[in-house]
Amino acid sequence: MKARVIKHKLQFKRPAGTSRGVLNHRRVWYLVLEKEGRTGVGECAPLPGLSAETIPEVEQALAALAADPDGFCARADRQRIPASVWFAVETALRDLEQAGTQILFPSAFTRGDKGIPINGLIWMGELPFMKEQVRQKLDSGWRCIKLKIGALQFAEELAILKGIRAEYSADDVILRVDANGGFSPDEVFDRLDQLAELNIHSIEQPIAKGQWQHMAGVCRQSPLDIALDEELIGITEREEKIRLLDTLAPHYLVLKPSLHGGMQGCDQWIELADARGIGWWVTSYLESNLGLNAIAQWTFLKHPHLHQGLGTGQLFTNNMVSPLEIRGDELFFDPGKRFIFPGIS
Repeated sequence: MKARVIKHKLQFKRPAGTSRGVLNHRRVWYLVLEKEGRTGVGECAPLPGLSAETIPEVEQALAALAADPDGFCARADRQRIPASVWFAVETALRDLEQAGTQILFPSAFTRGDKGIPINGLIWMGELPFMKEQVRQKLDSGWRCIKLKIGALQFAEELAILKGIRAEYSADDVILRVDANGGFSPDEVFDRLDQLAELNIHSIEQPIAKGQWQHMAGVCRQSPLDIALDEELIGITEREEKIRLLDTLAPHYLVLKPSLHGGMQGCDQWIELADARGIGWWVTSYLESNLGLNAIAQWTFLKHPHLHQGLGTGQLFTNNMVSPLEIRGDELFFDPGKRFIFPGIS
């Protein structure tokens, strides 16, 4: 087997506000595996400041992979491979098996018969920008909306949520919020109480990761459901996953294959969560349409019953053309269309 790595820079249509600053572009690497005349492509998309691995660690792993793809893919210590790199390997190997079609997991989803319910994401930004996004989502008929909070004053963000609830009940629109660890332990319960009055479905990562004693208390005493996100990053050993779930006892897990050990690592999180009655949903995090396609196809096989955090990469000016499309508030795959990979041959 031969391997090539292609570096690519995704350009945002407009600066994207995140809890880690404003992004103007997104660096990704495409892994191309070749064997016996077939080709498989996967995406490696680490995010500095969020991924457990650093960019130098990613580039070192990709160099080792390119030098000896058979040996790298056969490694027994996969949990030690950077999560974003392993996700690229999983995807490329699966695509190689499927003769480069990017139909990684054939199903009713890839046949175009069924879609995946998804939430509409409201990006951080100035108050008018966030209000405009909310109005567009609601007017388009979205049933589940997720707001990233922490960019504005909490009172302003609360006012946006109150405005939605004044017009739409919890039966009409599901509201999720993501604090990205932005609340302090001293203020978290007061803010959770205010959010609970608005029938918020759940809040992701209300306090910063690594504070297990505080987080366990939040999960136990919170008036609304807690979903763990950043808390899961870098935890790769099964025993440590069990200890986290049994200690914190969250209501939900938010899973990102590029952050949480690839699809294989997320499979293990789902197995452990299901055994404990913990819910979950899957979220992409600024991958190109290549990575999103793999995540969506894999997610569909898990028979999700909650809204997932998937999109179509519409934020980028130079994303690849793909069969993924949004209809209503569901993500569909159009089998009549194909991927067009600029710069990959």
